[in-house]
Amino acid sequence: MENLTKSELFRELPAVDELLRAADVAALADGYGSAAVTDAARAVLARLRVEIASGLLDAAGLRLALSGMSGAVEAQLRRALGYSLRPVINATGVILHTNLGRAPLAGAALEHIRETAGSYSNLEFEVENGARGKRDAHVERLFGRLLSEARGIEPSAPLRSSGTAEAAVPKQTSTIVVNNNAAAVLLALNSLADGGEVIVSRGELVEIGGSFRIPEVMAKSGASLHEVGTTNRTRAADYANAINERTRLLLRVHRSNFEITGFTEQASTAELVELAGERGIPLMEDLGSGSLVDMESFGIRGEPGVLDSLRAGVDVVTYSGDKLLGGPQAGLISGRADLVARMRSNSLFRALRVDKLTYAALEATLLAYVKHDHDAIPALKMMRLTKEEVGRRAEVLANNIHSIVGTQLAASRTSPTVQMQIIDGDSVIGGGAAPSSVLPTRLLALSCEGLSADELAARLRASDPPIIARVEDGRVLLDLRTVFAEQDDLIAQAIGRIAR
Repeated sequence: MENLTKSELFRELPAVDELLRAADVAALADGYGSAAVTDAARAVLARLRVEIASGLLDAAGLRLALSGMSGAVEAQLRRALGYSLRPVINATGVILHTNLGRAPLAGAALEHIRETAGSYSNLEFEVENGARGKRDAHVERLFGRLLSEARGIEPSAPLRSSGTAEAAVPKQTSTIVVNNNAAAVLLALNSLADGGEVIVSRGELVEIGGSFRIPEVMAKSGASLHEVGTTNRTRAADYANAINERTRLLLRVHRSNFEITGFTEQASTAELVELAGERGIPLMEDLGSGSLVDMESFGIRGEPGVLDSLRAGVDVVTYSGDKLLGGPQAGLISGRADLVARMRSNSLFRALRVDKLTYAALEATLLAYVKHDHDAIPALKMMRLTKEEVGRRAEVLANNIHSIVGTQLAASRTSPTVQMQIIDGDSVIGGGAAPSSVLPTRLLALSCEGLSADELAARLRASDPPIIARVEDGRVLLDLRTVFAEQDDLIAQAIGRIAR
């Protein structure tokens, strides 16, 4: 087969039927089915034709490829029939990484999902009296406890509740759950302002990810947008002057994914609460991230909590479940019971409701808050890690990598050398929360002889499980703040394989 032309190389490829008759390939049909094996065989042969046509495959390479055809077909089957959604290792230092699924769930949430999803459950059934129930009930008591109690966490506890102990949340507070915060905003606006006007500051007309913009959500709700103020300055008087007979709602949108600095002014929550009360118009706040703990406990300022808003007198608050709350994807609406009841009776609520898996995960997450077991929530635990704690783990990981790579270098002089350095850096919250806040951390900076930083990052992504890292200044940076401790060894082994 040496020095063959492309035409001759093409003729060396077996026909699909011939490949399927090979014993090792035919045996794959028992586990994957004949149709799937046939498709995989065609895909493997098609890939070889492309490589020959592009000049990437010579006679020696083709000989090697043909000797491993059964393995190539099986690998193609695994790719085609395996799960598309799979776990990755987040070494970016972005805690609520939207592209990587935002907040990882607590262990108790995973267990509660498993036990309720694997059998029938009382999702909408009252076991005590045998009557039909409401799925809200599974989290209503927990929200009721969290939002009605104005208590702080004991001084010895690691975190404290959001807000002050003196200002109580209104007793008649209720919460409903929909599938994300955009849905929560849509349902609230449609229930409270359909056919009327909603007054909002021009400086709060944010885009909330995935190109979804507040004005567009408002248009779908049936409410009309009434902008007031300017991009950088909006006063309470601007809201007051805009109120007319069509005004149904005052809307405040937390600028959670950007900041306006310099010559700025924004009406305070207290001013808007007072205005709403005087005019008899509800005040709604879209918090977006929505925390149930005081973020200053982590050194993060300017990130209001759900309790802060409710205690201040805001009538309706919308927020996410999978951001600072640390739970599953969900949109949460908390506020005056009479207003929330209007949303619950809206036919749109059924279209936006969540399933038993979300309720199971949310219930377990809220129970951790009720028990003050905040370290059980992975996102909160990651935020609490100190720079020194992350640095110690980075040192251990570097030593493990050095040990693995050193052994391989002794066995093969051609192995590329891995250079490692532990440097200072910053982690970020992510998910559109606290855009200007950073958490000091220690980073493991990697470079590999013979590989560019982008090539090294690509090889890490090609690992199983994929390792997602940052690339800066010609080096790959690993931030262990967002890596679970049990994944450290997987990173060391992956780097060891790359350095072979």
